[in-house]
Amino acid sequence: MDEKTLKSIIEEVMKEMALVGAGAPASAPTSAGGPSVAPSLAGASGKLSISEAGPAERGTNPREVVIALAPAFGGRRNETIIGVPHDRVLKEICAGIEEEGLSYRFIRVFRTSDVGFIAHEAAKLSGSGIGIGIQSRGTTVIHQKDLPPLSNLELFSQSPLIDLETFRAIGKNAAKYAKGESPNPVPVRNDQMARPKYQAIAALLHIKETELCDANKKTQQLTVEYR
Repeated sequence: MDEKTLKSIIEEVMKEMALVGAGAPASAPTSAGGPSVAPSLAGASGKLSISEAGPAERGTNPREVVIALAPAFGGRRNETIIGVPHDRVLKEICAGIEEEGLSYRFIRVFRTSDVGFIAHEAAKLSGSGIGIGIQSRGTTVIHQKDLPPLSNLELFSQSPLIDLETFRAIGKNAAKYAKGESPNPVPVRNDQMARPKYQAIAALLHIKETELCDANKKTQQLTVEYR
């Protein structure tokens, strides 16, 4: 994350805070009629189109993995904290699931920006009982429906260290859990400097994600298209 990008995000957060303080909404309201489309952020890649298709239902397919997106994923934000485009993130996760012969389904959770609870919601709605939750900055969790929300199967907390290869492996492991297997955890890199280097930008991105939470809005089924 270079200085120019960091500065632009800080300026945007400050501008939104000023608007909210003046009584204006922090983000544009959803247009009436037709499916809701996630709001775009200036400079977004435009390669991902996500629309809501109504409240998400519990699945019945034992060979599916549900992928739950945080409020800002693919809408207000279109890339991870290290600039990996969200469309490529989803393609890799889905490819990993497909390589294991399973299917996937997308939902968006609005009531929280906590990736653990987002992933747990995915697992509860998944026909296999396995779900993946992912924040816009890239933090990801593989969850199982009968585990406590703050527990999980695998946690990928250092978003600056998650690349496309890792996202694909996450999809594969989630599918293996869904098939009743016990795969080795996905290898994760460790960098002691990642936290201090990215802590400020991670906090800002979390603020922006949380701004889009709506405790009264039900989890939505999503239609995802790649342009």
